[in-house]
Amino acid sequence: MKYIFLPIILLVFTLNSCSKKTDKVFVLKNEQGMKLIVNGEDFIINGMNWDYFPIGTNYTYSLWKQPDAFIKTALEAEMTMLKNMGVNTIRVYTGIQPKWITYIYEKYGIYTMLNHSFGRYGVSISGTWEPVTDYRNVDAQQSLLTEVGEMAETYKNTPGLLLFLLGNENNYGLFWAGSETEDFPEGETEKKEIGELRGRAMYRLMNDAAIKMKKIAVNNPVAICNGDDLYIDIIAEECKDVDIYGTNMYRGKSFGNAFERVNKILNMPILFTEFGADAFNTIQQKEDQEMQAYYMVENWKEIYENVSGLGKAGNSIGGFTFQFSDGWWKYGQTKGLNIHDNHASWANGGYAIDFVEGANNMNEEWFGICAKGPTDKEGFYSLTPRAAYFALQKVHQLNPYAKGITTDLISKHFGEIKFE
Repeated sequence: MKYIFLPIILLVFTLNSCSKKTDKVFVLKNEQGMKLIVNGEDFIINGMNWDYFPIGTNYTYSLWKQPDAFIKTALEAEMTMLKNMGVNTIRVYTGIQPKWITYIYEKYGIYTMLNHSFGRYGVSISGTWEPVTDYRNVDAQQSLLTEVGEMAETYKNTPGLLLFLLGNENNYGLFWAGSETEDFPEGETEKKEIGELRGRAMYRLMNDAAIKMKKIAVNNPVAICNGDDLYIDIIAEECKDVDIYGTNMYRGKSFGNAFERVNKILNMPILFTEFGADAFNTIQQKEDQEMQAYYMVENWKEIYENVSGLGKAGNSIGGFTFQFSDGWWKYGQTKGLNIHDNHASWANGGYAIDFVEGANNMNEEWFGICAKGPTDKEGFYSLTPRAAYFALQKVHQLNPYAKGITTDLISKHFGEIKFE
């Protein structure tokens, strides 16, 4: 009988080994540009900033601390919607267990970019929480390097893990503490001084972290997350071992010279770790789905046009739309969590449709491409897709690496997308 069962055992072992195959991810650079290669194939990141916060909760809530059955039910609703719109990667902060990264990938075909905040909101030093990270502090440096080393060790060879991301516009955190967005200081002299005083040490440490992580998790690139292109010259000097330049960039309908600038100064691929538009029109004082969809489609058009091989900058590898569902906690952070606040917290002239000089127009709680519904007695909520959801669904039907694709074909594809 043992000779009958042996082939079956070997078959089961083989199938299990295949299902747990480690993904090989790397950046390819050649004369045509730069691209991400995943298991031997060109890969455009059709990404989404994704989280799970029921109305009435804030950043202290964690889906990953809920029972497994709850997590699976929540993921079934959200990942199915993401898969159906063509999203292939989500951005998730540390806290998610490796088994859920693999679960999301194997069940829904969606990769994860794992994000370590890297001191953006504070750092623990010898058991004491420091709310503002001083990257010049040797103890802070050691703490962060230990954390990312442990992260790389924990998540290495996790099926479904695409890449690591360090930080979340940490250069902005050099000017203010906390996660709530504020208006940025305007003085160029002040910016430069702070960059040299506090920023250079931060970028140097990010590079040290990338070196350490890549020795442990050899199959996954390491990116940093910078706010726009502030301090890009320092990054060029201090981050030579980082694989990908990630940027949270909100410039309105166009990223402008971002692709060319990153290409020239950094010689790195550019990944838009956050970008998008809110769905609240501050002039009209009401929801404006068409406005939101318009900006997002224009942004994705440039992302696709600048991939490798199409004759433009050639260093675009994709992006992560911000964000999947509204964050009702974003404006007050710890208060008014049950109120969908329409107070604009910062101004951005790039979003000309609802911009008025001297007034804020960016509504932190309205960036979702899906509106969030009330929480039921079991703790779940439903989502209602906005026009941007359906517009991006059409965007992601195009593969910019497909044979025969040109910028003219990309323009034609995007020109046919309606915002309704």
